[in-house]
Amino acid sequence: MSTPTPPEQKQKSNNALLLLITRLHFYIGLFVGPFIFIAALTGTLYVLTPQLANIIYQDVLTTESQGPEQPLAAQIQAAQASLPHELKLFAVRPAPSPGETTRIMFLDPASKLSGASAVFVDPVTLQITGHLPVYGTSGILPLRMNLDFLHRQLLQGEWGRYYSELAASWMWIAALGGLYLWWRGGKKNKAEFAARTPHLRHRRRHVQIGLVIFLGLVFFSATGLTWSKWAGGNIAQLRAQIGWVTPSVSLNLETQAPKATAHDPHAAHHDAGNIQSSTETHPLWTPQQFDQVLATARAAGIDAGKLEIKPPKSADKAWFVREIDRSWPTQVDSVAIDPNQMKVISRADFAEFPLIAKLIRWGIDAHMGILFGWPNQLMLAAFGITLCVMIILGYRMWWLRRPAAGPTAKPLLQAWAKLSNTHKSISVMLALFLGWSLPVLGVSLIIFLMIDALRWRAASDTAQN
Repeated sequence: MSTPTPPEQKQKSNNALLLLITRLHFYIGLFVGPFIFIAALTGTLYVLTPQLANIIYQDVLTTESQGPEQPLAAQIQAAQASLPHELKLFAVRPAPSPGETTRIMFLDPASKLSGASAVFVDPVTLQITGHLPVYGTSGILPLRMNLDFLHRQLLQGEWGRYYSELAASWMWIAALGGLYLWWRGGKKNKAEFAARTPHLRHRRRHVQIGLVIFLGLVFFSATGLTWSKWAGGNIAQLRAQIGWVTPSVSLNLETQAPKATAHDPHAAHHDAGNIQSSTETHPLWTPQQFDQVLATARAAGIDAGKLEIKPPKSADKAWFVREIDRSWPTQVDSVAIDPNQMKVISRADFAEFPLIAKLIRWGIDAHMGILFGWPNQLMLAAFGITLCVMIILGYRMWWLRRPAAGPTAKPLLQAWAKLSNTHKSISVMLALFLGWSLPVLGVSLIIFLMIDALRWRAASDTAQN
């Protein structure tokens, strides 16, 4: 047998690379596809329900009272008096506009998902309109809170977070692999698009949908990874090392300048986890100070209708006031206020954020469907439903080919063995890097290879028999 010439060897390696990516794309779809489907479906339900939640909780969120608003101090005292037992107050959100209620928020162990609840107060009459669990900067209520945790962790606690990290870790690779397969298909793709067999019709639709939502797949995979447990931690460390951090105020009373810190842009999803870190049990503030702090913040330019006031956690900390309107235009300015002198000692204005910090903020808000209001919601819902359809078509396509594919399908490791030494080295280094950066991806890749090795061995035994 003659030794292959360099062009022939290159073509052989390219064909092996095509087969390798084909098999990897298949494994992602087969094993990770269900998790991506669940994430897309639950995410769609989450972004479609803000208006529904407003209707369900309308009596709690709104009031028909008219007239001048009572001081925040009186509203806080009314909320505290309504509690069956004492709870620690951690934040107050004044009524954003006439006809809406004020939220007085407390740490509440009875709210198992969020660890926080709110007393809703009519700012005019001081009537209590309701008590509800609340969660995150967006202040979602029980309906959407459950959908949020379903999307993030399947209501299974910390272990459930692995499912969403698995989906986010592989989705961008599946998208890039699918794009490569479409590009390498060339004339074959055009011929298959014109075919009428059920398998090829499903393939055509699967490919077309993938091309339409390709950018969305990469975007939601990248932004979703920043929420994940393991990959998210690595991303946060990388951002800190290269300076891609979000500026935040300093709450230390001796510090009088804003600083760039690894401020969490995902606070909308897990503020409750942050607030529970406070262990101070002695009173550090009076209800009357909330009115003084609010007036100081307004005078300093904190002008958004939606804002949050947090009292100090210890005697050496300042009050924290921040805007929480993450629609467009984004209003997330924040200030730290010295309670002794009632003056701003530190501030962080969104207009002065570095471009990267702004893009991160917008990316997270777009992922949550709050950046542009209902157009953002509709776009995300369309993407989620389309992704679910694409996954269903992929499974249908596999099922139709299943009898014929069987033992003749080429294992992943067999395709890798046919790569050139250069391609082998690159693939190994890339797998090691991604496995270290995205640990859940790395572990699942090992499982893929173990399954593939068993398939290769079974295929070899079948051939020998």
